[in-house]
Amino acid sequence: MPIPRAIAVETLEIRVRQKVNTMRSAVTNGRTKGGLSISGIGARFGSTKLAAATFRGALTLAVLSALLFIAARPVQAQTETVLHNFTGGSDGANPGFSLISDHAGNLYGTTSFGGAFGAGTVFKLSPNGGGSWKETVLYSFTGGVDGANPYGPVLFDSVGNLYGTTENGGAAGGGTVFKLTHSGTGWTEAVLYSFSCQFGCNGGVLPVNRLIMDPAGNLYGTTNPGYVGVVFELSPSGGGWTEQTIFPDGATTGLTTDAGGNIFFGRGNLIYELSPNGSGGWNSTLIFNFANMDHEFYWTVKGTPVLDQAGNLYGTTFYGGTKGSGSVYKLSHGKTRWTAKILYSFKNDQDGGYPVAGVVLDAAGNLYGATSGGGKYNGGTVFELVPPVGVGSYQEKVLWNFTYKDGYVPSDSLILDSAGNLYGTTPYGGPIGYGVAFELTP
Repeated sequence: MPIPRAIAVETLEIRVRQKVNTMRSAVTNGRTKGGLSISGIGARFGSTKLAAATFRGALTLAVLSALLFIAARPVQAQTETVLHNFTGGSDGANPGFSLISDHAGNLYGTTSFGGAFGAGTVFKLSPNGGGSWKETVLYSFTGGVDGANPYGPVLFDSVGNLYGTTENGGAAGGGTVFKLTHSGTGWTEAVLYSFSCQFGCNGGVLPVNRLIMDPAGNLYGTTNPGYVGVVFELSPSGGGWTEQTIFPDGATTGLTTDAGGNIFFGRGNLIYELSPNGSGGWNSTLIFNFANMDHEFYWTVKGTPVLDQAGNLYGTTFYGGTKGSGSVYKLSHGKTRWTAKILYSFKNDQDGGYPVAGVVLDAAGNLYGATSGGGKYNGGTVFELVPPVGVGSYQEKVLWNFTYKDGYVPSDSLILDSAGNLYGTTPYGGPIGYGVAFELTP
């Protein structure tokens, strides 16, 4: 598998999307002519072959969403353990998204390709007590009405059901929102909603990024901003689910929500807030425009933003910063407006560059994230940002440099457990090149 240059991640994304959209356009046109806290719920659990073989491993390095785990102490990770090397076969291929954890310490995630039918999987990683991990495929997508190519992580509800999205497949080929229910020794998949362009794509098409769930069980997500992007709400209704568009222009990040039910996300160089209006609708507010920053570089907001307990918003930009190679930002709400502070600007050197993943915070205010470029081997990094004591700047520490054999170009947020271990995935790398799931230990 050819190794893309980290600095060309955006170009790779565009080229892959063009190939996918060219294939879809014929299908879509043919169809048309023929006819919360992330949720108090999710927090309880710890959180088709349609794509040609030539770009099977070339997933879009978009980001998706971040799962915020609060740890008791800061991490100074020095050791990486590969929990699973994906082979591209029945175990899955290209696990580019965040993991989630249950109370027993098992990890759950998705692969966009591979599985029994080549259309992606939902998988589980379980510690075996001897320092190694076992992968179990919970569901392999067939590429038909059940969906194809998950392009985001999964989400738990309060009773242990898993929810997620597929970017392709479904009854109309426009992607799905699905639910996996555990029964006996297996898992059963149900499609909650299939996206379609039959009526002009007003409800969006090709869902990407993570879902979030509110206390009432409503689901919120995004569809592909490069195709027909919206922010949508799915509500259970009469034994089915009803979709409404709550923001018509899509998002380039995942969604996050505060205790009041307000939703935050980024699009391009803009950060928005959606607030329920009390009548079943939503009001949108542009809270910050990175084009107003006094640097010459274009800013592209990436990664799912996260909130701290004081209501400050943290995230990453793929470009921008003082060197043009991306940044970590903090947005703080004043009396009348939000203000931004750049906590760190990447140089695309050994410090890393071009982050497409969001950040996570621990209880001490340290931030952890990953870059898709830079580092000692130009394969991306895992980094820590340590806040200053008193007046000063955040200090960056590179916790890991990816070498390709142990992973390559991480593209979604890490998770942090109470012992200070970090977990994540890379869509590429490993002995065969189809990606890895990894752990970093202090």
